[in-house]
Amino acid sequence: MGSTKKNARVAGLLYLSLMTAPLRLIYIPSTLFVPGNANATANNIVAHETLFRLGIASDLLTGTMVIFLTLALHRLFKEVDQDLARLVVILGSLMVTPIYFLNTVNDAAALTLARGASFLSVFGKPQRDALAMLFLHLHHAGVVANELFWGLWLFPFGLLVYRSRFLPRILGIWLMINCFAYVAISFTGILFPQYEQVVFNSAFPAMLGELAIMLWLLIKGVSEQPLPAPAA
Repeated sequence: MGSTKKNARVAGLLYLSLMTAPLRLIYIPSTLFVPGNANATANNIVAHETLFRLGIASDLLTGTMVIFLTLALHRLFKEVDQDLARLVVILGSLMVTPIYFLNTVNDAAALTLARGASFLSVFGKPQRDALAMLFLHLHHAGVVANELFWGLWLFPFGLLVYRSRFLPRILGIWLMINCFAYVAISFTGILFPQYEQVVFNSAFPAMLGELAIMLWLLIKGVSEQPLPAPAA
């Protein structure tokens, strides 16, 4: 069980490293982006270029650390169910990480257009600003697509927690609910984008499941003795 406790702590620390993700997902859009105003958005990006570059770095960091997190979770849960542990790696790192990396290209293109590099002189500023806004929209489309995989990988993860008997089963249930919350937001963003924020706000409590498991792994770790199975 000592090895299991160590693996749990490592997984918790790696999960903590993903806490930079809200910088690009929430803070930068709410601070720099002006809906429907490409000129103001481009000017904000140039005026706060360091902050925007930190957003690019946070996407790179998150995409990279997801790989190590899912491998750590595989090591923690492989004795519970090897197939489910592999599924966590596949749906987590192999699907989520490439979209994060692709989105850094979208942001790099938006920044280049907003700054107006010399080779872009053939385009007027309004054209460059509009193209920059286009790449920001493509970034958001990538986030909406990635929300599907953020959700899907949590289902086998939650099932592993539920079956493990060294973590509270309520955390496994919460993670599986968290799965459906992300999937609902993703499909709403694709099919009914005007309601995406409403669904996000409604589903937010369910999405705290990841925060709960992260804190549990960091602070409590795993039980020294397997938790008793429920009575038949």
